[in-house]
Amino acid sequence: MLLRPISHRKGTGLRLLLILLGATSSGAIEAAPAWSAALRQPSTWYQTSEAKTLALAVTRHQLPCGGWAKNIDLFGPPQSPSRTEGTFDNEGTIQPLRFLAAVLAGETASPGETEETLFAAFDRGVRFVLDAQYPGGGWPQYFPLRDDYSALITYNDHAMLRVLEFLRDITRSPRFAFVDPNLRARAETALGRGVTCVLQTQVRQGDTLTAWCAQHDPVSLAPAGARSFEPSSLSGAESVGLIRFLMQIEQPDPDVVAAVEGAIAWLDKVKITGWRVESFTDEAGLADRRLVPAPNATPLWARFYTLDQHLPLYMGRDGVPHSEFSAIERERRAGYAYHGSWAAELLAKDYPRWKEKHLAARPCLSIGP
Repeated sequence: MLLRPISHRKGTGLRLLLILLGATSSGAIEAAPAWSAALRQPSTWYQTSEAKTLALAVTRHQLPCGGWAKNIDLFGPPQSPSRTEGTFDNEGTIQPLRFLAAVLAGETASPGETEETLFAAFDRGVRFVLDAQYPGGGWPQYFPLRDDYSALITYNDHAMLRVLEFLRDITRSPRFAFVDPNLRARAETALGRGVTCVLQTQVRQGDTLTAWCAQHDPVSLAPAGARSFEPSSLSGAESVGLIRFLMQIEQPDPDVVAAVEGAIAWLDKVKITGWRVESFTDEAGLADRRLVPAPNATPLWARFYTLDQHLPLYMGRDGVPHSEFSAIERERRAGYAYHGSWAAELLAKDYPRWKEKHLAARPCLSIGP
């Protein structure tokens, strides 16, 4: 028997604790999964009564707009949110929707009260995602819009990428067979507009396609800066996720092929070789990072590159641009990912496989020996 929705009457706290700890029919107590592991359970678990009960907890965190906030435990009791906007940042909205979908997969005829509640929450959430899309095809970080940089098209930390992958799965994956056909058709249209936005925001220098900024203006689609240490620039991190997404298109048209080839060539051109990032403790006992010579190290990419010369760009909280990593403050060096090996496997393995699959019959660029 499924547990009824959790109410706020006396005894709810103990009941919620037992639910979240996973009381079994034998009386034993087993630890329920943490919200951070909600999408990493065995496939059969999502059809259990425990999963459905936890899914009900997730629905109670859904905001009036239809989205969810970020950085909260959705398996825990709901609290009054400080803001009313849903977000796509830090797994907000998309992870709860994917969790609800995993629980709803396989639910067909004669759903009960619990399933109806989950279906309704999922439907509202998908409509929220669709309503948040800009006419130009992109998505902001928050919706309804805030009056700050979060209203920009947000590739930063893969926010919009998660939206695109979710819509693609709704339209392609059998796990989403329960989705209403009309809603699936809307998702298909939104996905197409999103792909067009990705192609149109790729920065072109002359006749050469390069990469993407972490944010773009929703109207002009031009690169845009966000926080003081996140300048208008070319991204060596977010661009990798967008390339992978384009490479997963089963039948790429010439525009998609050109976008992938141009971005791959750019990543190969701007890679940093012969250096590695070293974490250390400074004389004051504080954590810090620095670049040190390392001839055999895996290539690195900078998080930010200048739009004109495509050189690594470093900015701290004062917003002053520097060409040297050591020039910004220690707090940012230690607390933000200015370098990473983000594109190493993409260039070494994934792109060659994609090229062999899609471009074997036509001449194409080469990125190495």
